Amino acid sequence: MENNNVNALDELNKGACMGMDAIDFILDKVSNEDFRKVIEKQYNDYKHICKRIEREYPKFCDGEPHETSALNKVATWYGVEMKTLIDKSDSKIAELLLQGTNMGIIEGRKMLNNKDVDENIKDLINDYVSMQERAVEDLKKFL
Repeated sequence: MENNNVNALDELNKGACMGMDAIDFILDKVSNEDFRKVIEKQYNDYKHICKRIEREYPKFCDGEPHETSALNKVATWYGVEMKTLIDKSDSKIAELLLQGTNMGIIEGRKMLNNKDVDENIKDLINDYVSMQERAVEDLKKFL
């Protein structure tokens, strides 16, 4: 079970870091102030999840949680740049963020269904999924 705990925390951390990276890459393309606030809230929610992961991680493993690789960061940046080259509308940006957020929900649900993990980590995964489900509802308004 301990290995499942570390794997779950690593996967959660990678997902949250990837979400923050995507928001970093996209935020300067957003001019609508209401939309910007929604995205910034999502960024802060990811940051909060990362801090919770950092507190849990030492209970199960020495070292630090895995983050997204440099290659993944470059791929995310490149994807954002290419997909917003022609269309920088709020709708397009919301669509991109929704696609990533939905992937995070799917991965979180898979972890809950397939991992035998500590209750605190289950709570963390549930909070991560719930946060992303709320973000989906907020982002839909900008499609």
